[in-house]
Amino acid sequence: MPTTKNPAIRKWIDHYMADNPPRAKSMVMTLFGDVITPHGGQVWLGSLIELLAPFGISDRLVRTSVFRLAEEGWLEAQREGRRSQYALKQSAARRFERAYQRVYTPSYRPWDGKWTLLFATSGAITAEQRSGLRKELVWEGFGTIAPSVFGHPAAEPDTVKEILARVGVEGNVFVCHAQESGLPFAKPLSDLVGQCWELGNIVKNYEHFIQCFAGLEELLDTKRLLDNEQAFILRTLLIHEFRRVQLHDPQLPLQLLPDSWPGKTAYELCHRLYAATHAEAEAYITEILRREDEVAPEAAPYFYQRFGGLA
Repeated sequence: MPTTKNPAIRKWIDHYMADNPPRAKSMVMTLFGDVITPHGGQVWLGSLIELLAPFGISDRLVRTSVFRLAEEGWLEAQREGRRSQYALKQSAARRFERAYQRVYTPSYRPWDGKWTLLFATSGAITAEQRSGLRKELVWEGFGTIAPSVFGHPAAEPDTVKEILARVGVEGNVFVCHAQESGLPFAKPLSDLVGQCWELGNIVKNYEHFIQCFAGLEELLDTKRLLDNEQAFILRTLLIHEFRRVQLHDPQLPLQLLPDSWPGKTAYELCHRLYAATHAEAEAYITEILRREDEVAPEAAPYFYQRFGGLA
C-alpha cells in the first residue's frame, strides 16, 4: 500500500464529510451492498468496525447500528465464541439486491411505450394489505393514479410478482399493460408524470450530487498516486450519496422526463469515479477482511460488471 497519501484528496474528503457527516446505520447498509455482498456476503463485526472507522464512526455506533438492522429484519448474526459475524437475512436479501441493482444499472434503457397498471380494487384485499401494497409499490417507483390504482411505465414483471407475493395479494390484484391509443381527443399518458410524481426534489438532489463530486474527477486526473484507503473512502462516499439520491428516483424512461435530465449525468459521473477508484479500494477492502478471515474471498465476477463494466 502506498505510504504517502494525496493531500488534495485528503482535503476533499475532510471537507465533504464536514458538510455531509455520514450516518452509521445508513453507512452499514451502503457497505453491505457495495462491499460485503460481493465479498461472500458476510463480515465479522471487527472487520465492519475497521471498515467504518475512516468515516468517524465509532465501534459503539457500529454495534448499535447492526443490532437495530437485525431487529428490523435486514441482518442476522452468528456467534463464534466471543465474535459475531453478520449477513443479510434471507428474507431481506432479494429486496436488498434489487435496490442495489438499481444503483449500478442505468435507468435510461430502451422503452417500448407500455405502462404497467395495477388495480387493487378487489374486495378480497384487506385494508392492511392495500396499505402495504401501496407502500411497496411507491418504494419501487410506482405512481398513484387514483385511489388503489398504481402505474409505472417501465416496471419489471418479476418485481411486481415479488411485491404481490410479499404482501399476500397474488391473484387478487388486476394487472395490465396500457399504451397510447393514438386518438386525437385522448389525453396523453405522458401527462401522468406530472400528476403522479414530484420530480423537483429528485432534480435538486441529483444536482447536489453532481456539484459535490464533479470537482473530484479533476483531482483524480492529476495522475498522482492514490492511496488505497483514500480510494476506499472516496468510492464509499460516492456510492453512499448516489444510493441515497437514486433510490428516490422512480426510474422513468428518458422519453417521459424533462430535457437534460440530471439523473443521467449523475449516473455517468458516478460510473467514471467508481471506475477510477475501484481497484485500489478493492486492495484495501481485501486487506481489512483478511485480518480476521484469511480466506475472505476476492470480489465475485459480477462485481466487475457494475455500471456496464469496470475498466
